[in-house]
Amino acid sequence: MRNAALVLGIIGGIFAMLVGFFGYGYTEAVERYGEIEGLARQVENVALIRAASFLSPLLAIAGGAMAAARALWGGLLMLVSAGLMYFAFGFSVFTMFPIGFTLLGGLLAIAAGKPDEPKAHF
Repeated sequence: MRNAALVLGIIGGIFAMLVGFFGYGYTEAVERYGEIEGLARQVENVALIRAASFLSPLLAIAGGAMAAARALWGGLLMLVSAGLMYFAFGFSVFTMFPIGFTLLGGLLAIAAGKPDEPKAHF
């Protein structure tokens, strides 16, 4: 389960980077060039979108990388990443896989209560 959590966290983080690039770039473009009537308007909370664009992929990749050694901490980081993505971007066709991968990776990491080594993380 730890290896599956590792892979899901890293893949989910890479997909989240794509969403983050678009989210941050969109807010920058609208701020720099202005709103286009009927096509592009600024989001309500620019700081939230920009913070989530940076932190969500970072937490997902870090959580996935930690899942093999520290499954509880890695799982918590991935769950926070999935929650932050859902809160900032919502659930859509572009966010369903990053949210799903990091959420499932986080749950699998936390469920790995009895690791391969004799030392448990609970």
